[in-house]
Amino acid sequence: MERHFHVYILASWSRVIYVGVTNDLIRRVHEHQQRKVPSFTRDYSVNKLVYFEDCGDADAAITREKQLKSRRREKKVRLIEKINPKWLDLTPEIEAHNR
Repeated sequence: MERHFHVYILASWSRVIYVGVTNDLIRRVHEHQQRKVPSFTRDYSVNKLVYFEDCGDADAAITREKQLKSRRREKKVRLIEKINPKWLDLTPEIEAHNR
């Protein structure tokens, strides 16, 4: 089975943002939402999936994550708003797609 890797952006209600990478997007988003791991996202209630992209392999995903993390906040906001202008939680969309 081929593994797919994703880069994702989570946001809080006040639009604090976090960029991450994973090989299981649904599982990882649920971990953030359930606040299972002591982390920045738990401390700041950053648990709404507002952006994601499929990067194929691990190297591409890590490279993309580093690229996004190095960008200024304004560029990340524009990236989010290009596909998700209302900053809606995309978790239901990916869950429905993976059924």
